[in-house]
Amino acid sequence: MRIFLFGPGYSAKALARRMTARGWSVAGAARSQASREALAALGGEAVDPTDAGALDLALMASDAVLISAAPDEDGCPALRALAPTLEAGACPGWIGYLSTTGVYGDRGGRWVTEASPLAPQSEQGRRRVAAETGWRDLGQRLGLVVTTFRLPGIYGPGRSAFDRLREGAATRTVKPGQVFSRIHVEDLAAALAASIDRPRAGAIYNICDDEPCPPQDVITHAAALLGVAPPPEVAYDPTKVSAPSRRFFAESKRVANALAKAELGWRPAYPTYREGLAAILAAER
Repeated sequence: MRIFLFGPGYSAKALARRMTARGWSVAGAARSQASREALAALGGEAVDPTDAGALDLALMASDAVLISAAPDEDGCPALRALAPTLEAGACPGWIGYLSTTGVYGDRGGRWVTEASPLAPQSEQGRRRVAAETGWRDLGQRLGLVVTTFRLPGIYGPGRSAFDRLREGAATRTVKPGQVFSRIHVEDLAAALAASIDRPRAGAIYNICDDEPCPPQDVITHAAALLGVAPPPEVAYDPTKVSAPSRRFFAESKRVANALAKAELGWRPAYPTYREGLAAILAAER
């Protein structure tokens, strides 16, 4: 069995490690030297996404495809690159598209499910909605199993509150009522693998942990685990934060994961940030 990664980044590599442990081979679209080296470290084959012939061969030989590349102003790059080969007859048994919970927009801290109406507020969110729609329409037209995963903030080894604290980049910006969800990268990989085992065409899943919370709580807890003083709390001021931070604080919602649990038999190994951070620190030590 073979999985093809379009966008072999942090999340895709976690899934690749999980699938290679199950005996799968890995290939991925890799234009940069860093991407090629990352695939080589996984024992994977690097495919130049600008080489249509190589891309055709790789896709034709794949049993599963994961798309994690973000859309650009022209739409989803994976859809542009892979659709011709899929239309020509490539038929992987599973195509997973990694989207974002940003498609729900701001809900004032209320819960959202996969059935909640989409109301993206940012250009990035609107692009994700368009990419989701493009992949879903292609799957329906060609009879392919396309599954969409809506993700919150992803954290894990090398990408957590510990790293921000050590770099001196952590902040505790407080905006009353602000909550967000998150997912440990290994829990995400486990959900993707469960979906590969139980494919359903057109499925959409929220993949997140069980406890949405204010962002400053995570920093406070991580500092306590490291035995360092947390940064001081600062009231949110939109005039004093970066554009990405303004987009983050413009949306507050609690994301429900019950559907993934019910249909995939998935449960997060790290149901809250506390278990996730503890595991990261234990592995480091």
